Amino acid sequence: MPMRLSPTIIALGLAAAVGAYLYAVRPKDVALPAGLLQANGRVEVERVDVATRLAGRVAEILVKEGEFVAKGAIIARMDVAELMAQRAAAQASLRRSEVSIEKTKAELGSREADLKLHELELRRALDLGRHIMSQAEADRRQAQRDVASAAVTVAKAGIADAEAARDAAQAQLDLIQVTIDDMTLQAPMAGRVEYRLAQPGEVIAAGGRVVTLLDVSDVFMTIFLPTAAMGRVALGSEARIVLDAAPRFVFPATVSFVAGEAQFTPKYVETKNEREKLMYRVKLKVAPELLASYRDYVRAGLTGTGTVRLSPDIAFPPALQPRLPQPPGDGRAP
Repeated sequence: MPMRLSPTIIALGLAAAVGAYLYAVRPKDVALPAGLLQANGRVEVERVDVATRLAGRVAEILVKEGEFVAKGAIIARMDVAELMAQRAAAQASLRRSEVSIEKTKAELGSREADLKLHELELRRALDLGRHIMSQAEADRRQAQRDVASAAVTVAKAGIADAEAARDAAQAQLDLIQVTIDDMTLQAPMAGRVEYRLAQPGEVIAAGGRVVTLLDVSDVFMTIFLPTAAMGRVALGSEARIVLDAAPRFVFPATVSFVAGEAQFTPKYVETKNEREKLMYRVKLKVAPELLASYRDYVRAGLTGTGTVRLSPDIAFPPALQPRLPQPPGDGRAP
């Protein structure tokens, strides 16, 4: 009869096999020369929230989670039915003000003609002399001329008022159009959709988030370095990143940020010396032109190690020379 193994023995055997595999594929520790400093870290990607400036109802969302979108791509549209009605009213007000300008200009022409007539009559009366025209008649014609002149002034002011009303109507129309344009949400930069935070038909408040994008051109690893080494860490220093998920690859990076003050080491950061409680946060940034070829592989939260060169005279060992996966689309697996 065949021997039957107990579940405990089978489980122990599987655990041993898995342990042996993990030991075989684990990243090998690299002996670092003096001048190189290594620490555990986590890959981070800048997140950008695409939000609506005004409250409203979500009409449609045009992207899916995980989808890559280009800068300026339409992410979502808000309902603009009420705004369209307001725009129609503003357009009608603009047309009414333009008609008012034409009407006032025509009235000005009529007033100017009256003024010319009264001025002509007044000159003729003065030329005839007082022996023909009484003083009362001369005063009457003088008054008619003055009234006509005042009417011209009023008509000119009416044109200015109508033009101001037209400008106000145009500004109101432009404001409504800007608001309508803002209700079409666009990607502020190229990136990958991480989360859809709203659904079509939802009514969200002003500033309500609709989609979260990952800026795959701004990827960095955050590490924590001890206080004793911070005097030699400079912005722009060369660095290397090795991910636990892909230990056979080495990504070049540079120091893009050094914290201005120390902080207590976060619990999720493992340090070789647990007595070093105060650490400085450092960012190792990957070049955007390099990320452009590997954007499909960018993942936030990946753990790994970051190695910083403290002196430009120190060379990275062969194990930390850049080794990159094949870019997508060349037919070979990364």
